[in-house]
Amino acid sequence: MRKLIYYVASTVDGFIAGPHGEVDFYGQSPELLAEIFAEYPETCPTHVRDALGVSGPARHFDTVVMGRRTQQPALDAGLTTAYPHLDNYVLTRHTDLPSDPVVTYVPTDPVALVRELKSQDGMDIWLCGGGQAAGMLAEEIDELHLKVSPVLIGGGTPLAATADLQRFQLASSRTLPGGVLLNLYRR
Repeated sequence: MRKLIYYVASTVDGFIAGPHGEVDFYGQSPELLAEIFAEYPETCPTHVRDALGVSGPARHFDTVVMGRRTQQPALDAGLTTAYPHLDNYVLTRHTDLPSDPVVTYVPTDPVALVRELKSQDGMDIWLCGGGQAAGMLAEEIDELHLKVSPVLIGGGTPLAATADLQRFQLASSRTLPGGVLLNLYRR
């Protein structure tokens, strides 16, 4: 059975974005990006893969689930998705979004969607963000793969908004360039 894996960058104080959606406080050194994309090449947006020297097949995911605000940077760049090499599911009630054969807009019941995806054959499912989507899907998250940056921002978009208590165990932790920790937690 496929797993839903919440793979996301976080601050030490548990935010995935600042109060106005900013993420410029995350490390972006070439060394850090090289390590991250060596392990998770499918999470590199397609439009920057060549520039970053990212190649190779997917190692973890063939499907991505995200909230509409997580899709917004791609839309702002004139793209329908940053991940056309994955099956995309965007949780949104908005009806005025551009169509794309690899993007499915999901207006209701994200839990039913994830349960259906888990029952299908394939690689694991990447919960890309954001905090509202993670909160709605908290009970379905099987693993957390958190890139924890050594910064405090004091407020913003929480890792999982409105989630009930969920317990995970640390399975592994690895230090990446810039002091970023890649922590893997399992239910």
